[in-house]
Amino acid sequence: MALNSQERQEFLAQPHIGALAVSDGPDRAPLTLPIWYQYTPGGDLWVLTGATSRKLELIRAAGRFSLMAEIVTPSVRYVSVSGPVTVIEPMTDAQHEEMVRRYLPGDKVAAYLAKAATFGPQVVVSMRPEHWLSADLGAL
Repeated sequence: MALNSQERQEFLAQPHIGALAVSDGPDRAPLTLPIWYQYTPGGDLWVLTGATSRKLELIRAAGRFSLMAEIVTPSVRYVSVSGPVTVIEPMTDAQHEEMVRRYLPGDKVAAYLAKAATFGPQVVVSMRPEHWLSADLGAL
C-alpha cells in the first residue's frame, strides 16, 4: 500500500541510510551507493559529498539524482524520491555537524568530525523532491 504525502515525508525525515542513485552514462547502470541525507518535510533533501568525488561529477552531469530509504522492521516500508539538483555549494561546519548529529550518538560526534576533517573539501548537494514512490508492505 502506498504511503500518503504526509506519511512519506515523515518517513523520509527520519535518519535512515539512503541509497543514492545517479546516471553513470548510456552504457552503464546507475551509480548506487549508501549515503547519509537530511530532509525536512516540504523542503529540499540534501547530501554531503567530496568536492572531487565521482558521485558529484555524475550528479553535475545528470542534474538530478534519486534517493531511496527503507526499513524492514517492524514492517517493510520504503520511500524513494527523485528530482532536480537545486544547489551545489561548499559545506559549512554547521551543516556538517547537523548531518553527523542526525546519525551518530552525541558522544561520537566530536571524534567523527575530527576524523572527517581529513576527508578533504566537501559540498552540499540539494535536490527538490519531484517524483515520489513509496509503500508499506506491512509486517512480515
